[in-house]
Amino acid sequence: MSGRARLALCAAAATLMASSALLPLVDGPAWLLLSALLVAVQAGVGIAARRIPLSRALTPPAQLLVTLVLLTLVFARAEALGGLLPGPDAFLRFGALFGQGADDVSHYAIPAPLTDGIRLLLVGGVLLVHLLVDTLAVTFRRAAPAGLPLLALYSVAAGLSDGAADWLWFLVAAAGYLMLLLAEGRERLAQWGRVFGGTPRAGAPAGGLTAPARTGRRIGAVALGVALVVPLALPTLHGGLLGEAGPGAGKGRGGTISAVNPLVSLRDSLNVDDDREVLSLRPSSGEVPDMYVRIVSLDDFDGTDWKPSQRRIAAVPGVFPAPAGLSDDVRRTTLRTVITAADWYAQDWLPMPYPPSGVRVDGNWRYEPVGMTLVGDHGQTTRGETYQVTSLDLRPTAKQLADAPKPPAALEREYTRVPSRLPDVVARTAEQVTSGARNHYEEAVRLQDWFSVDGGFRYDTEVQVGRGADAIANFLRKKEGFCVHFSFAMAAMARTLGIPARVAVGFAPGTPQGDGSVSVSLKDAHAWPELYFQGVGWTRFEPTPTRGTTPAYTQQDTPSSARPDQELPSRGASREPSAAATQGETCAAQENSGACADPSAAVAAPGGGGGPSGGLWAALIVLGALALVVLPLSPMLWRTRVRAGRLDGHSPDPAGRTLAAWRELTDSAWDHGVIPDDSLTPRGSAARIVRLGRLDGEAEAAVHRVAAALEQVLYAPEPRPAPDLAKDVRRAIAGLAAPVGRGSRLRALFAPRSARRVLWSAQDRWAALRARAASLRPVRGEA
Repeated sequence: MSGRARLALCAAAATLMASSALLPLVDGPAWLLLSALLVAVQAGVGIAARRIPLSRALTPPAQLLVTLVLLTLVFARAEALGGLLPGPDAFLRFGALFGQGADDVSHYAIPAPLTDGIRLLLVGGVLLVHLLVDTLAVTFRRAAPAGLPLLALYSVAAGLSDGAADWLWFLVAAAGYLMLLLAEGRERLAQWGRVFGGTPRAGAPAGGLTAPARTGRRIGAVALGVALVVPLALPTLHGGLLGEAGPGAGKGRGGTISAVNPLVSLRDSLNVDDDREVLSLRPSSGEVPDMYVRIVSLDDFDGTDWKPSQRRIAAVPGVFPAPAGLSDDVRRTTLRTVITAADWYAQDWLPMPYPPSGVRVDGNWRYEPVGMTLVGDHGQTTRGETYQVTSLDLRPTAKQLADAPKPPAALEREYTRVPSRLPDVVARTAEQVTSGARNHYEEAVRLQDWFSVDGGFRYDTEVQVGRGADAIANFLRKKEGFCVHFSFAMAAMARTLGIPARVAVGFAPGTPQGDGSVSVSLKDAHAWPELYFQGVGWTRFEPTPTRGTTPAYTQQDTPSSARPDQELPSRGASREPSAAATQGETCAAQENSGACADPSAAVAAPGGGGGPSGGLWAALIVLGALALVVLPLSPMLWRTRVRAGRLDGHSPDPAGRTLAAWRELTDSAWDHGVIPDDSLTPRGSAARIVRLGRLDGEAEAAVHRVAAALEQVLYAPEPRPAPDLAKDVRRAIAGLAAPVGRGSRLRALFAPRSARRVLWSAQDRWAALRARAASLRPVRGEA
């Protein structure tokens, strides 16, 4: 087996080893076995194309074409032409599967079922990464950059996994990459030994090819050890979504806090066919209050996004401090609730009744004091957790809220901030709805009643109101939406009136069970506004019709805690758990305003609380497609740039221009099959180019003129300047292209042989650096 074939097999093995990091994400290894088969075919096509030999630039397109046929055979055979060739229907099928896979990636918990869409993403992604690795490492002999696609593949897996055994998959992927580097180094050194073989340097060890290989293994082992050990020794790093010491956007590796964007798709949770229990609540008092379970609050509003502010976090205190703004005059009851999370429900934030005064929970949790929330650290989630929360059931009166004094200036300034890009219709509508109100409490009640009763709004989880800053305005015009739209709109309107407001996300009251517990399911996922009143603190309001319970302190005439029809939002849904978890889709921050097309709040996030969506796969595929276009063209682009610099440069040195013209002439001849011979004089090299390139007429004369100019520069005491050397070189290049066939001309254009000078230059620089480093080392025994 040739060295190039062995290198191709190593590239395939390295890709599959990196792909194994994706195994924990889905059920079963069937997709990896299919990927291995298709990767083997893809690698075999590359080996055959190089043995023909096919032009280097044409090898990746040939592999890509075969890959497309293979994917068509596996995923779109019914839509293919003759069951094999991809046609318009096949590409439509690919698009549909890709969209389905992107949705499935964000909807299912880990491990997700192997749907057709997910299988296409996995297999197609592995094939694309292998094509990039094979192109870089085998076709263009650049094994080091081939680590970037492998790193991208591993990063996707690491970003989606729960971090249980990431170090193992890293070792597997790193071993594959080191194996690829070693194979490429041995194959390259073997070629050097045949072409450049010479007398070994003094002091060099016997078996010159084994020392570099041994050194490479040592360097790889040291680098691998450093990559594994150094993160353990680094101080804890904080940052991410909730600030410098707050929950990060990652999974908690290297000491970072584990938390993801809390905005996941509520609508998907509300529209599921198979409703599933998320939490089981068991109040110790035996009563079943209308208890909202809160996950996190969104208090940073920029007109488009509602998200948690950047805050510092601390260790979980034994007893939580009193909620901000709560006075002793407010009537309250202490509740103790044992909460059990489903085994499939993995949320980074700990669901708790608000306001909590204490929690007993095992695991790595941190406390954010402003929002009074707990967030998981180092991959900690709620999956299967049982914990006890002590909370306060506050019962303020309408008079206490109406008589609330002005809040602290800093709090009012922070929580009434409204960006300038918020449409004017939001503030204008808020003023119209609350016209005649005597205080902020009456304004809040009028807003709530307008949304839930008087305004003609309709609850609909299928409505589309657009994205961006105009989403709230669209919602106010259409008057159709679900809890995210209602809560976001009311909170924004309250801020325009000067009422401090934020949005809470979590679960509405669940369904009482015969054993005294309360079952909270996916369809209880909810979002609601919280408004601040000094003396009471953050106070819940319920603007969403047919959802949750209307607070008694907002019902001035006939207070009632009667609950709405609990079956309305979930009529016809089953309470039986399904075999596959449904994960809410992360709604990109820029898409969350009053509502985005797939908006949400952090609720049912079964799957580690979220994670990279199918958009990462799309980005990886787009980057890969760009690389497939750019990489094959890079030799041509490099030669075009070099030729322009040599012939169109404006160097003031005539000798430099002459040397550049000669180098371009010899390199162009090399591109057309005339290998340079540096042992000849310029006149001899010119005669050789004319003979082997079959030049005559003007092209032959042009070559001799360039050679004569070079001799003047090299040997004449006072060289005479030679005009129009660039034109002579271009005449010679045209003469070299005339007698050869179309294939040779295409190869000279797209795969110029002289492009290997880049590799030689890099090798020379590396050798110079090594020599300099060796000269700086003290001689043994002199220290």
